[in-house]
Amino acid sequence: MKRMAVRGGAPLSGRVPISGAKNSVLKLMAATVLAEGRFTIRNVPDITDVRLMAELLRAMGCDVALDDDVLTVDRPAEIVPEAPYELVEAMRASIVVLGPLLARVGHARVSLPGGDDFGQRPIDWHLDALRRLGAEFRTEHGYIDGRAERLVGTRIVLEYPSVGATENVLMAAVLAEGTTTVENAAKEPELADLAAFLNRMGASVIGAGGSTVTIEGVERLHPVDHTVIPDRLEAATFLTALAVTGGELVLEAARPAHMDMLMTKLGDMGMRTSSHPDGVWAAAPERLRAVDINSLPYPGIATDYLPLMVAALAVADGASIATENIFGGRFRYVDELVRMGADIRVEHHYAVIRGVERLSGAPVRAHDIRAGAALAVAALGAEGETVISDAEHIARGYDRFVEKLRAVGADVDAD
Repeated sequence: MKRMAVRGGAPLSGRVPISGAKNSVLKLMAATVLAEGRFTIRNVPDITDVRLMAELLRAMGCDVALDDDVLTVDRPAEIVPEAPYELVEAMRASIVVLGPLLARVGHARVSLPGGDDFGQRPIDWHLDALRRLGAEFRTEHGYIDGRAERLVGTRIVLEYPSVGATENVLMAAVLAEGTTTVENAAKEPELADLAAFLNRMGASVIGAGGSTVTIEGVERLHPVDHTVIPDRLEAATFLTALAVTGGELVLEAARPAHMDMLMTKLGDMGMRTSSHPDGVWAAAPERLRAVDINSLPYPGIATDYLPLMVAALAVADGASIATENIFGGRFRYVDELVRMGADIRVEHHYAVIRGVERLSGAPVRAHDIRAGAALAVAALGAEGETVISDAEHIARGYDRFVEKLRAVGADVDAD
C-alpha cells in the first residue's frame, strides 16, 4: 500500500475484529531461535513487519510459513547467527534476536537497528543488561558482534523499563546458568505474552508484567503452539477514530485491562466505553472535550497512543497539552496535521493543541506506523479528501486496515 485516500464525515458503526498484537508476535518469532523443531503461532496479523521477521528467520536457516493467521516456524538444528543489514534496517524490533542467539548459539552478529523514523532509541540498555549475564560485544562496520561462552544468571537493574531490553534479557536468561532477577522491568502485556510463550517452552519466568521478573535458567527448551494476544494499539486506533467521527463500535477480542489508562482518558473526553462479551464496546458523541496527556511506560499512556490522541484532540473542545516523555523527535506528524488545519504548536517534547471546529482534507505523508494511523484517524473526521502518501508504513502494523474501516462505514481506498 503506497497511498491511502480517506473521505471524511461519516460516523463509524459496527464491529471490528482486532488482530493479534504486532509487538508480541515479532518477539515470539524471535524466541523460536531458542529451540529446535516446529513452532505454531496463531492469531498472527498479516502485516509487513511479520513478513520481515519471517525473512530474517529464513536468513538464519528456518522454514517459515503463514497460512491465514497461523504461522509455523521450523527451526533446524543449526542456524546462521546473523541478522543482516537490509532486514534489521527496515525494522528495529529485529534487535531482539540478539538475546536468544547468544543464549542458544553463543554468537550473534546483528546490524544496528533502523525502522521507524522518529529519533534515537538507545540499544545500550540491551547491551549493558546482556553484558551482566556474561556476553561481550564489539561494534564494527555497522554491526553488533556479540559472543558468550556461557551466560550466568545475576541481578540486573534496568536504567529504564525498556520493553526491548527486558525482552532480550528474558530470552537470554532462560538458558543461562542459575537465577536472573530483572528489576525495573517493563510491564507491557506483550512482555507477559512472551513470558507465557517461554514458560510453555519449558522456561521458568515468574513475575512478568510486574516490575521485578525472576528467571530460573533451564538446560533445554522445546517448540510450542501459542495464540497471540490481541493488539491493544490497533484497538486504540479504532477508539480514537470513533472519537473523531462519532458513532458506536464493538472491538472484537480487545481486552479492556490492556488499555485502562487510555479508556480513562477517552472517558474524560466524553466517550463511553465498557467491557463487552466479545471485547470492548465504545460510543462517542459528535464532539469531545480536551484533556492533557503524557506518554509514560505501561500502564501509562503508551508513546504509540500519543499520535492517535493528538489527532483526536485536534478537533476536541478546548486546549490540551500532549507531553512526549519516551522518544524525542516523535512530533513530526504534527506538521501534517497542521496542513489539515489543526492548531498545534510544538516546543521540545510538548505539543499545545487548540481544538478546531473541523479539519479539512489535504495531501499528507506518513513518517512511521502510528503517524500514518493518526493521519488516517484525523482524515476520517475531516471535510473532503485526504491522501496519505508513504502509506506502506501503515501496512507495517495494521492487518486489513482499509477493509476494516470500510466495514464500519468509512469511505476509504488504497493502492
